[in-house]
Amino acid sequence: MSLLDRTRSPDLSGSASAWAASPAGFRGFFHLREAERSPFAGASGILYTLPDAVAVPADEADVATLVGWAADTCTPLVPRGAGTGMPGGNVGRGVLVDLVPGFRRISPVDPAARRARVQSGITLGNLNRACADYGLHFPVDPSSAERATLGGMLANNSAGAHSVRHGAVRAWTEALDVVLADGTPATVQRGQPPKHPRLRAILAEVDRALVPARDRILAEWPRVRKNSSGYALREYLQSGDAVDLLVGSEGTLALIVGAELRLAPVPACRGLALLEFTTLEAAGAAVDTLLPLQPSTCEILDRTFLDLVRDAGVDPGYPLRPGLEAILLVEREGESADEVEGALQRVAAAAAGLAHRISLATKPEQQARFWRVRHAASPLIAARTDGRVSMQFIEDGVVPVSRLPDYILALRRTLARHHTPAVIFGHAGDGNLHVNPLVDVHTAGWRSTVERILYEITDVVAQLGGTMAGEHGDGRLRAPLLEAVWGAEMVAHFRAVKTAWDPAGILNPGVILPLPGQQPLDAIRTFAPGI
Repeated sequence: MSLLDRTRSPDLSGSASAWAASPAGFRGFFHLREAERSPFAGASGILYTLPDAVAVPADEADVATLVGWAADTCTPLVPRGAGTGMPGGNVGRGVLVDLVPGFRRISPVDPAARRARVQSGITLGNLNRACADYGLHFPVDPSSAERATLGGMLANNSAGAHSVRHGAVRAWTEALDVVLADGTPATVQRGQPPKHPRLRAILAEVDRALVPARDRILAEWPRVRKNSSGYALREYLQSGDAVDLLVGSEGTLALIVGAELRLAPVPACRGLALLEFTTLEAAGAAVDTLLPLQPSTCEILDRTFLDLVRDAGVDPGYPLRPGLEAILLVEREGESADEVEGALQRVAAAAAGLAHRISLATKPEQQARFWRVRHAASPLIAARTDGRVSMQFIEDGVVPVSRLPDYILALRRTLARHHTPAVIFGHAGDGNLHVNPLVDVHTAGWRSTVERILYEITDVVAQLGGTMAGEHGDGRLRAPLLEAVWGAEMVAHFRAVKTAWDPAGILNPGVILPLPGQQPLDAIRTFAPGI
């Protein structure tokens, strides 16, 4: 069974004795030996770590039993969903906690309230299929929708191509069912004071640490449209809701086992504009101009992306002419074809004089052809046979939208200086770029090169007023970089939050906040061609 196959329970044949030594009262599976043979252990993006054991709780009560035991024995716990996370937030030493097999229930959808209550192991695809008969969906749409679990999306404050209009997961979360670091089950509801005394005590401690610094925190918070780095101090200080603090906390404050989510109507019609640019400055200016028109997507394909597709000689679904610096894919939603047509015409008018060429698509087949260029690169990267491996170690930087051209130029210069080609694309409307450096693993010292690029780009992002994680979280990869981006004072506030929720430090240690001596690439996989 692959790491991403969550449709079956683990095959325990021949290993019953290995799963027998579990905490008292734990009814699920607990594998103490041969963890490397478990389908739940191992890789996350470019990082790889074997846990000391794997636990598969049967239900929320089982999670409470497990966490209580871990608190008593000071045993680290590493929560894991489908394993689609990129920066290593779901791998580590200690006991890996699989929160999928026992957590696959969706309560009946409430179409009138546009709400759904789900458990952490439900995938986004399953949720949307359950909502389809009501004309509803969960509008946050990471590309891994058929594999990504809601628990993982909540842990990372995930976003996606439509976040420029709909925002990230936090904005759509009304309540969370969690297990606190001492094993206490609790529910936090947006807009309501916490009911459990343990939860009230935690938040009182958080407030004692943060409220005196409120003005300074809000003044110094990065001016980016979305963020999944650090803890959401700004959102918590503005709302007072524990929901805001827990979403995006990557399992370091509590284990999320369920949630109540708001839903949105499925758009009746969509249309797409494809805008071509011969300068990055014009592309950046166009993004600023288009945002007031409330596009549902505003995706950028950088020259590096376009060159890869063009040079491969594949049909991208759209003629890629030489000399382009970038393409923007701008989608508009509406209730009728006429409404969408009018919205696309306004996009074209706003981009006139900035874009070198503008093409509009209102029919589904036309839109599919335009989107084909966006989906053409991934198979080409995977099929490379030149010894270069795609390593997403700078894959989630986010900067203020106005600084996006500066960020792209800095990426190109840094990568060229280190003789490392890359493919750059992402969510231009949010200033969030995904970068796929293609690393030659045959070259001596390639790991040192990767590390130098990582630190140099971190400095660039900090100087531009951004963070290194727009929608994927810090994980273990970016935790050691936190202070370089946020500064020592803000990181001290993060630590105060962590201490209030998890004083023993058993929940996902080394994620978001680094352990002493932790380095970004400590757990980097051993790459070889074809792997």
